[in-house]
Amino acid sequence: MTLVVGAINPHAIEWGPIIIHWYGVIIVLGMGLAIYLSSKEAKRNGFGENVIEDLILWLIPIGLLGARLYYVLFKWEYYVDNPGKIFAIWEGGLAIYGGLIAGALTVYLFAKKKNISIWHLLDILAPGVLLAQSIGRWGNFINQEAFGGPVTRVFLEDLYLPEFIINQMQINGTYYHPTFLYESLWSLAGFVILLILRRKPKFLRHGEVLLSYVIWYSAGRFFIEGMRLDSLWIGDFLRVSQGLSLVLFVSAIVIWFYRRRNSYRLAPYYH
Repeated sequence: MTLVVGAINPHAIEWGPIIIHWYGVIIVLGMGLAIYLSSKEAKRNGFGENVIEDLILWLIPIGLLGARLYYVLFKWEYYVDNPGKIFAIWEGGLAIYGGLIAGALTVYLFAKKKNISIWHLLDILAPGVLLAQSIGRWGNFINQEAFGGPVTRVFLEDLYLPEFIINQMQINGTYYHPTFLYESLWSLAGFVILLILRRKPKFLRHGEVLLSYVIWYSAGRFFIEGMRLDSLWIGDFLRVSQGLSLVLFVSAIVIWFYRRRNSYRLAPYYH
């Protein structure tokens, strides 16, 4: 969908032919905070000095590749006619679920190679990833994407939103649901909840910080995705992210109860 540039210039820096987009700046900021928090938690849990740093060298490029590939595949009818746009990630088009799938596979292979617990490593990474997702949605805001159906200005004002958000939600003369904001706040709330839960002594066991993340995020994404106008679809009947959210939500709950019922020696995450 081609949109008219709104109140905020999507270019953070313009220096001759060099253009740095706010989208990229925001994504990098989210990643940086996630790395910092995960590194601190890894050291607190007795992991090696450079485990997170070594993992990130693989995780970031593969995760970005997975996020873009996922998006391009489900928009293939557009990209097959516009192959030059495939690499234009500054225009948006990084699918979170694609990045998470590629990232999870990368973490699995890394953990096997280093002979460390995959569950424990994912527990350490999960809150930081959720914070990065919360921040990353503001890149969608700048690009005027990931929005919901049309609303009135009065509706947005009744949400007590600052003027700059209301103005940016006016696209081609119409105001839209700021679904980017709904998901950003949902992810931020989940980040705080995960930090609290994983500090409760013997409350969560290894793997359950990750499962809590999956349950929380997929539940929110299912409902927020239903409001969006730019969803990726399978045919004309199923939003990809809603279907995947439902599968992940149910799977995480089933795995949680199965592990609790059958794995009596699961170590608590926080002693």
